Amino acid sequence: MKQAVVYILASKPYGTLYIGVTSSLAERIEAHRNGCVDGFTKQYGVHNLVFFEVHADMYEAIQREKRLKKWNPAWKIRLIEEMNPEWRDLSEQAF
Repeated sequence: MKQAVVYILASKPYGTLYIGVTSSLAERIEAHRNGCVDGFTKQYGVHNLVFFEVHADMYEAIQREKRLKKWNPAWKIRLIEEMNPEWRDLSEQAF
């Protein structure tokens, strides 16, 4: 099922963060974990899904992703902890 989703991956609690957007969260998470996505997440081992939000359309999701990437780290941590205070891996919810 295609849904516009903004997601945040973390290497560990309070570790390195990656913000992305996709239309298929389960497939994208699997690709990150299997090392199929070259670049930042593969290089820094950023594979734990700690935050995601579904949007009405891809344009809206992309705009949100761009805004989140400009946030300072403390704001990103607060956003994650509002949804996921224990920094659990939420991947099962994506499948």
